[in-house]
Amino acid sequence: MQYDNPYHIDMGESSHRLRHRRTLSSTLVDDSVAAAAALVEKWHPDLQAASLFLHPDADDEPQRFLRAAADLHRAMLFFAHDATTSAGGHGLVEAQALLQTAMRRLDLELQLLLRDEQQLGLGLGKGNIIRAVADAMMAAGYGKECVSTFKSRRRAALAAELQSLLGGLSPSSAGDQFHKLSWDQLEDAGVIPTWVAAAPVAFDSLFAAEKDLCDAVFEAPVAEAVFAAVAADQAASLVGVAEAAVARARRAPERLFRVLDVHDALTESLPALLSVFGDSSEVAGRAALVVAKVGEATRGALTSLEAAIHKEPTKATAAGGAVHPLTRYVMNYLVFLADYQQGLAALLTCDDDGEDDDESSSSPGPRGIITTIIQERLVRALLGKLEAKAGSYKEVALSYLFLANNTQYVANKVAGSGRLRGILGEGWAEEQAAKARAHVDVYVRAAWAKVTAAMASSMTTTTTTPGGGEAAGVEQAVMAAVGMQDQWVAADEDTAHALRAAATAAVVPKYRMFYRRYGAAVKLTPGDVAAMIAALFTGPASKSNKDGDHTRL
Repeated sequence: MQYDNPYHIDMGESSHRLRHRRTLSSTLVDDSVAAAAALVEKWHPDLQAASLFLHPDADDEPQRFLRAAADLHRAMLFFAHDATTSAGGHGLVEAQALLQTAMRRLDLELQLLLRDEQQLGLGLGKGNIIRAVADAMMAAGYGKECVSTFKSRRRAALAAELQSLLGGLSPSSAGDQFHKLSWDQLEDAGVIPTWVAAAPVAFDSLFAAEKDLCDAVFEAPVAEAVFAAVAADQAASLVGVAEAAVARARRAPERLFRVLDVHDALTESLPALLSVFGDSSEVAGRAALVVAKVGEATRGALTSLEAAIHKEPTKATAAGGAVHPLTRYVMNYLVFLADYQQGLAALLTCDDDGEDDDESSSSPGPRGIITTIIQERLVRALLGKLEAKAGSYKEVALSYLFLANNTQYVANKVAGSGRLRGILGEGWAEEQAAKARAHVDVYVRAAWAKVTAAMASSMTTTTTTPGGGEAAGVEQAVMAAVGMQDQWVAADEDTAHALRAAATAAVVPKYRMFYRRYGAAVKLTPGDVAAMIAALFTGPASKSNKDGDHTRL
């Protein structure tokens, strides 16, 4: 008995089966191409402008379209292996043409999805859709086109968002505009305050959201490159505004507060900036350099202010012993400066290279440095200059009125600023107020010296003849003293009240005793003298001394 060899292969049968499998595969591929063709034609990019993925009645068509694109790509690969035959060549051309149309459709979808007005707040669902479209394009060999479309759309969208935040100013032109406009024009246009408000939002929200979107759509290497292309130069332009602001500030004391605003906004944004762009990025390096430059600008501005106080002409006094403009300027400046205490401490405790100054344990801490600058340098320079100006008055009384007014103004400004009071010490303002009261006492003695001397002399004489020279001399001295003080002013109503009360206490009781003896020889009664004193320091000049206290420098 013979048995058939189980391993025997009929070559004719094998060839037939192979042709059958190829025919079956070709049929399946042809069917998938035909199905894909119908869907591609339905959503042809030249005929259908609405979004397939955002269409309310699309049902599962978006997913079927993505599968169709993948099928067309596989069909191309299939036909490429059989391109020598007429059927294979025709199938390859057809599949390739359909795939190109499908990619144009997906490119359009990408544009439509990225054009959404809530672009930077894309939800997880929208992000997944964009990722699916990008994956389909990249899998089909259209990654370059996908990335190009994504970058161009996102750059435009991010630029529009930044321009909106900056009040219509394009970040790329902001630095140039700084160099074309004067500082006053920049102030009037509100460019710096707008930037200060916009920068934290941009770095904390816009750029962070942009990076999240890139990470959601692309894999790590591609995502990093795409994000850099979309956002890096725009972030650098935004930092460029801060660079220009600091550079334009130079050493001008009146510009320091805007520079400190820029510093605070930038330091607030720095953690987000470093997180999004990385420590070694160009924008991070430029931001760190701006912070260091702010420190230099701060030191320069404060040194310039101190020098300006010392250079103030001593003979430039204030009419009527009023609060001097220098006093107002410096004290308003210090009140605002105290509001930046935390930022100043960070700036001034670093050396010129931006590193912490740890030279010795004897170095004052942050608060000590601020106190030293304000109290030991600026306030001391101001008080010294006021003392020198007081000596320029011809009338001794007016020089002490000037000191009383200005010292009281200084005390009031410190007492009214919790932060400045905290820097100088709780008792510092009261010490200055006590000095002001002492100046008032000296002022009263000097202003009414001739009156009190005349009354004292009249009380020692034995002459009681009505109309005697002693009586007339006292009355003349009173009129002269009142006339001398008629145009003199007080720092505020409280100071005016203190001046009147001190003069009344020093003069009226003694005049009353004088009047008892010489009343028949004089016209002025004690009531008249009291009323004349009460009328002093009540004019508009004294009441207007508060004007401008809160003007920003």
